[in-house]
Amino acid sequence: MAQDRKSGRAGRSAVQQGIREALAAGDMVPGQRLVEQELSDGFGVTRSSVREALQELAAEGLVELVPNRGARVRVVSVEDAVLITECRAALEVLCARRAAVHATAEDRTALLDVGERMRAAVAEGDLDTYSALNRRLHERVAAASGQTVAESLLDRLSAQMVRHQFRLAARAGRPARSLPQHLAIIDAVVAGDPDAAQEATRAHLDSVLEELRATADGAASSVVG
Repeated sequence: MAQDRKSGRAGRSAVQQGIREALAAGDMVPGQRLVEQELSDGFGVTRSSVREALQELAAEGLVELVPNRGARVRVVSVEDAVLITECRAALEVLCARRAAVHATAEDRTALLDVGERMRAAVAEGDLDTYSALNRRLHERVAAASGQTVAESLLDRLSAQMVRHQFRLAARAGRPARSLPQHLAIIDAVVAGDPDAAQEATRAHLDSVLEELRATADGAASSVVG
């Protein structure tokens, strides 16, 4: 019943979190229409909560509000993905450097565990698990840094990039190249070496940018050809 639905901050939060999780899981796709009534029913919130949540998600760049057509999941172009990743790189380098200094014993143990699970996922060809662990690693380093402003900004940027990260992880040969980069970040943070953590993170994000730019060049070539 309507009176049992969440509203206000609780309602907005339920919708925002639900949409972010659906994007991460691949349950929502770029360009998908977001129908207020369906979201209201699915998340058990009022329609006003849905409208407010969509407006906030639009401000974060996850949703597009199309005049006279409602809302849809934002379609991120490769060119936009490059710009987003350039911003991510600056923030992630900062976080990795700080994490090497501020990480707790629990953080270091968790990072080593993620590294071992990433090795296993690549060995087994489990790209879905590897992609999820990729996100987990970056989130864990940001959290260990104690740089809460950078962590919040990275959450927003990374949410926009989930689709592109998965596409890269699935590209032939990419996991074999990115795994050593991820392990280098883990080793540097666990060793408490901020310079090495900074350089390992920069090298990894430079590699991601190279892949994305190659994707853009390939798309341009296919149009010209």
